Amino acid sequence: MAGAMGVTVNTTMRRFDFFRDTFAYRNELVWEYIIDEKTGAVVTRKSDPAPTYAHHCFVVVRAARQFYFHAHFDANFPRCSAEEYCELIRAVVRKSPYFPSAERERIAIPGYASLREFSADHAAALKAECGGAWHSYINRRHWRMLFPFSREGQAFEAARLRGEIAKGRAPILHVVRFPQLTINHALLVFDLAETESGIDFITYDPNLPQAPSVLKFSASDRTFHLPRNIYWPGGMVNVYETYTGRKFERFDFGRPPKPNPKNNNPQTLMPQM
Repeated sequence: MAGAMGVTVNTTMRRFDFFRDTFAYRNELVWEYIIDEKTGAVVTRKSDPAPTYAHHCFVVVRAARQFYFHAHFDANFPRCSAEEYCELIRAVVRKSPYFPSAERERIAIPGYASLREFSADHAAALKAECGGAWHSYINRRHWRMLFPFSREGQAFEAARLRGEIAKGRAPILHVVRFPQLTINHALLVFDLAETESGIDFITYDPNLPQAPSVLKFSASDRTFHLPRNIYWPGGMVNVYETYTGRKFERFDFGRPPKPNPKNNNPQTLMPQM
């Protein structure tokens, strides 16, 4: 099955659909970012009114993938009570954020056709049940941002992401500049488009739920670039996959796997860009 942007998707998983598999509400911003049109300089001021649901970027994308992996929405069945919906939400977020359920084991959520539709009516319950802001700070993979990101490593990450998207896994990325922490954010990647300069990764940004966003990878300098938006002036970022199911990844520092003498095709060792 082909994705919207041309990447081949594993038919065992349906393709992540932005307008079906994302939340109708956003991760709110504590700060308002005022970006100078000429210089790109950023001035911040506290958002007014103050946000009621901020610092949940990792929570939102993790929960979106849990619903994608484990829930089945069916608008043909009657809607249930608010209490029953809360229990169904809890059942979904108790499931693994790493590995999908078999179709027959998915949790049925009646009365709605999609997470987008369901979250428009039940935002308060979802925000309460999916996890607190502390989940964005305590993550078994956050240690990775403390170490340098080589250009070789980022190129390998781009190639790996391409392979994960082809499997329909909707990888979650930690997007960061460290130690500055001018950006410390999470994105869910669900498609890609090949370009003359590299790859445009199509993402769900929990700060921008209205439409898909783009994370660009430049092959010439082997660097990821996040374009300007309401919270970022645009520029280079480093990324790595999180919510993988393992604290340490074999390829965390961009080192390709050792050749297997039994493998006659070395090209299969790494997804091709």
